[in-house]
Amino acid sequence: MTDFSDNKRGLLARAALFAAGLLLSATAFASEGGDLQQSGVDLNDKASLQRGAALFMNYCSGCHSLKYVRYARIGEDLGLTEDQVMQNLNFSGGKIGDHVLSAMPPELAKAAFGKVPPDLSLIARVRGSDWIYTYLKSFYVDESRPVGWNNTLFPNASMPNPLWELQGIQQPVYGKKTEGGELPVEGFTISQAGTQTPAQFDRTVRDITAFLEYAGEPVALKRQSVGVWAVLFLVFFALMAWLLKHEYWRDVH
Repeated sequence: MTDFSDNKRGLLARAALFAAGLLLSATAFASEGGDLQQSGVDLNDKASLQRGAALFMNYCSGCHSLKYVRYARIGEDLGLTEDQVMQNLNFSGGKIGDHVLSAMPPELAKAAFGKVPPDLSLIARVRGSDWIYTYLKSFYVDESRPVGWNNTLFPNASMPNPLWELQGIQQPVYGKKTEGGELPVEGFTISQAGTQTPAQFDRTVRDITAFLEYAGEPVALKRQSVGVWAVLFLVFFALMAWLLKHEYWRDVH
């Protein structure tokens, strides 16, 4: 009886900790801005992953690294040759077997942004693809910030908008002043058009998000393909077992 009671109390304690974790997560999310937009990422869309890899390397890898991912693995998983990887994705001068590291020295990055930009290998697993998608679309001009930019999802972010030339320059549309004297950002206007239409920019951000989701768990691509064959095998095995049973018991009365 004592063991049962102890187990019950242990389960209740773990449940309480789980609920507290959910509450803290919700609180942390609430403090970082508004609702998330759905990214619509599809890891089976290899063309999207290829575009996302190129976009990440061109616009993000100057500051951010993917230290758990190798160039060779990207080429293998995304259907790219070694020449394609080295010519179009490798701007750090590394070898095909090297990890994807930032081209900017840490000291220079810290001097420019006040801190070293984080590695993004696991950002999709920590934040989720919808968070990344929304974050990349939520930059706006804010002259009060050291880098001249801010973000509604992640207020007071230390990085500028890396995609502003594509998206255009977003100006904030403020709502009514709160009791604390703050002006909430309720929307955006484009003060300078970018090189892409809104629909094109949505696809750009979706492609980058898809690539970062892949980078967080590269094995997911192979696991999905293996999973299909595993299910087909189980279906075939079940059919054969049923036929064998039917044949075995056919003459038994």
